[in-house]
Amino acid sequence: MKYPVTAGNKGTKVRGDCLITFDPQADKDLAIRVDSRVDILFGKAIAATARKVFDFFSIEKGDVHIEDAGALDFVLAARIEACIKKAFPVEHNFLPDILPANQYGSARKQLRQSRLYLPGNTPKMMINAGIHHPHAVILDLEDAVAVDKKDEARLLVRNALRQVDFYGAERMVRINQIPRGLTDLDQVVPHNVHVILIPKCESSAEIEQVNDRIEAIKSGEKLEQEVFLMPIIESAKGVLNAEKIAAAGKNIVALAIGLEDYTADLGVRRSTEAIESLYARSHLVNVCKAYGLQAIDSVFSDVGDTEGLKQTVQRSKTLGFEGMGCIHPRQIRIIHDGYSPDEEEILKSKTIVKAFEKALGEGKGVVSVGTKMIDAPVVEKAQQTILAAIELGRLSEDWRASHE
Repeated sequence: MKYPVTAGNKGTKVRGDCLITFDPQADKDLAIRVDSRVDILFGKAIAATARKVFDFFSIEKGDVHIEDAGALDFVLAARIEACIKKAFPVEHNFLPDILPANQYGSARKQLRQSRLYLPGNTPKMMINAGIHHPHAVILDLEDAVAVDKKDEARLLVRNALRQVDFYGAERMVRINQIPRGLTDLDQVVPHNVHVILIPKCESSAEIEQVNDRIEAIKSGEKLEQEVFLMPIIESAKGVLNAEKIAAAGKNIVALAIGLEDYTADLGVRRSTEAIESLYARSHLVNVCKAYGLQAIDSVFSDVGDTEGLKQTVQRSKTLGFEGMGCIHPRQIRIIHDGYSPDEEEILKSKTIVKAFEKALGEGKGVVSVGTKMIDAPVVEKAQQTILAAIELGRLSEDWRASHE
């Protein structure tokens, strides 16, 4: 190991972070030096938080330099812990308290129209993500994190799961590609993560490996909450194996497609019209519908092209997708509007649900609307549309009474 060790980030554009430099070979009692633009107000508090972490790991000697750019305590603690774990073979973790607001759960069937990607090593993007009200946030440990930063990002994401208020958004983590991603699970599963995204998934064996690791962690930590999975299909092989992947775990709630890597695998350029990925996307939707899963489309990477995003969402919904990833908060509202049920869909669904409830009340085993017989999947779809319309504010909860 080459000393000193470092963790974190610094620079003119860095906000909400810090750079920690730690030399454990310095032959003196632990010395902590803080450089911060808010040193007069918070310098002593920053040093006290740092010392608390070092005391937890029983480190009494060394030289520490903290270059602060507005890091909150959970960020500072994660960066210091990363330095300590680079310098010493310690396995225990310094865990900040989990916010009471973060102790909510998730469900298999819920809206996942928007999922906002947040780079796992960039705390400034995490802190206020929830105020934009995406249906889910994705703390990304894979493509958004440089290889030499992955270990420290893992600790930052763990602390964010405990300390950042995401305002009720579903809490997702995209781990690294298997097998590397199995190590990520140790730091995220115990901290109320709702959904694990498995990137570049190509086989059912990967699902089995992830679930084996999750069950081992839950057993060791005595955890009862279910951790859902969302495999991401990003290659030709993944597309061909999509059905086996979908059937590989009872905790799979959705399949997503990643078109940047998929088109690269095909050796073609990704287009706005997405003709080159039509087969893959249609196949994924059909697999999802067959296995009762949600089909989630790829991100739209041009954050400035509002009209292009609207058209993409419209095509996506027509194919049967129920949501997509987003890389900027300004995309969230457009995505919600595009995937939400329109007035015609809501009206049709209300008619079906009313007919179904009337048939139940009369003890009938057959539901009909006009001259058409309605079977169970159609009723279920109508019920889901009603629930989505209510959640999105397009229909009041007492819609039956309002429209009798």
